[in-house]
Amino acid sequence: MSSGGALERTPSGTRDVLPDEMRELRAITDRIRSAFEAGGYGEVYTPALEHEMTFRRAGAAGAQPSYRVFDEHGSVLVLRPDVTVPIARLAATRYAHARPPLRFCYAEHVYRGVRPRRGESREFLQAGVELLGVGGPAGTAEVLRVLCAALDAAGLQDYRIGLGDATLHPTLLEAFGVSERRRDPILAELAAGDFVGADREIHALGLERGDADLLLRVARTRGGPEILEGQPPALHDALAGLRETHALLEPAAAARLIFDLGLVRSLGYYTGAVFEVYDPGHGMPLGGGGRYDDLLARFGRSLPAVGFALDVERVHIALAGEERGRPAASGEDGA
Repeated sequence: MSSGGALERTPSGTRDVLPDEMRELRAITDRIRSAFEAGGYGEVYTPALEHEMTFRRAGAAGAQPSYRVFDEHGSVLVLRPDVTVPIARLAATRYAHARPPLRFCYAEHVYRGVRPRRGESREFLQAGVELLGVGGPAGTAEVLRVLCAALDAAGLQDYRIGLGDATLHPTLLEAFGVSERRRDPILAELAAGDFVGADREIHALGLERGDADLLLRVARTRGGPEILEGQPPALHDALAGLRETHALLEPAAAARLIFDLGLVRSLGYYTGAVFEVYDPGHGMPLGGGGRYDDLLARFGRSLPAVGFALDVERVHIALAGEERGRPAASGEDGA
């Protein structure tokens, strides 16, 4: 008998969760869900299996399914790689005539293919919200408030939210006459956080030095609200939405923001503000989101939209990391 057979292992990118951790994950999820509901978001559940056509409607911009099966009629079904697209389907069908805004929240597993030996998860639990029907900075600010409330409820203390705009780099590249075909590699490098690769692609464009320098500088610009001021006219106008979003937030939420002009998210359906959650207790983003104002029109109901998703297991790891990083409490007054 073999002690290392396939029956004794989980598939690559998956794992068993044992009772102690499961209790902690459940408690975190319940606290996050309570924050969502307190913000006026109603919980929905969408099937783990969706028709492949649902994700085809989202096009190449959406998360691409990696796992496909056939039903008894020969239809192709996929395991959902995200929840935003199924909620777009739900809104266009079950809420076709409902008056906006629509506010949904969820806590569901998603399934994605991973690269071998990268330690990434194929199956993970996401908790998030989708706000449909509130455009521009007002909708973005509402969702950022809910995001902060959820992270506070989970127990995190040291998190920050990187906030950028998905249209910033495409707008600059278009203004400099760069074709869409040549923009895509730059945006892909930025989405991967590879600034060396982005530098290489930008230099290969053969732009005037001032234009290339501006693109490189913007990609590396991060900081407080002061970085939104004093920019060249074209860039200053493009940052108007971020300034307005910041102005709409209460001081506690606004203090969590780091403006990141180089932020580009990997999903291509984002149309405006984008954001990611960081915490010193974990080395990878805990989640993120942004505006996707064009997606719902592909399902037959045109509504502006914004949302986010948190990886609950990463939130759990970050909580443990924060606790390890804090000094132990002392019982001595003078210590």
